[in-house]
Amino acid sequence: MAEATVKVFRGNKGGGQSVEFKVPVAPGMVVLDALHYIQGHLAPDLAVRWNCKAGKCGSCSAEVNGRPRLTCKTRMDALPQGEPITVMPLKAFPVIKDLVTDVSWNYKVNKKITPFTPKAGADWKFYQDDVDRVQEFRKCIECFLCQNVCHVLRDHDKYEQFGGPRLFVRVAGLEMHPMDGVSRTKVLKDGLGIGLCNITKCCTEVCPEDIHITDNAIIPLKERVVDQFYDPLVWIVRKIRGAAS
Repeated sequence: MAEATVKVFRGNKGGGQSVEFKVPVAPGMVVLDALHYIQGHLAPDLAVRWNCKAGKCGSCSAEVNGRPRLTCKTRMDALPQGEPITVMPLKAFPVIKDLVTDVSWNYKVNKKITPFTPKAGADWKFYQDDVDRVQEFRKCIECFLCQNVCHVLRDHDKYEQFGGPRLFVRVAGLEMHPMDGVSRTKVLKDGLGIGLCNITKCCTEVCPEDIHITDNAIIPLKERVVDQFYDPLVWIVRKIRGAAS
């Protein structure tokens, strides 16, 4: 049976190092299978977060050969053959132990977002296109790969000023819902710092659900913020209305 060298991070928030393991490779095997083999035969105390092993829970996120991926969807035979496979924890979040990181920050930021608030007296009839538009954002499995690859968080540590792609997807699903009656442009501008995003599309590239994060969520939300806060015509109208009142 073929054998692969898998280098896995072992450590905690205080530090650690990559440890090398030899893992037998079977046809159809994914990286999560390799981690399970290591747990079962070589290092039973290896900490790995996973649940469904079907690419739908988002739990098994890690950096494989330097790229944020779901380990359950990363086939061993799709990686460079004959070279070591490195598996590291998500860089953008604090390490708890080994490959398990603390992603609770995302849920704290989520509390800044006003939940779905239906329009008063709304007629709950709308076009299928409106349904399809917001349904895309509902596919998010909260793997946080997009958060991890975003340079604003990953490289610049703007956790106090920036919400990140996952939270923008959530806002987009609410803002574009035809029955929602609340504007979240102020929190996008001030609380989530959407202006810091320079639309490199790196978040879209790593999304396992193929959500068009940049084109369908972030850019339309940026346009809403610009229309409300930076459009000179809107500013003039506000000035006139303010003077008139």
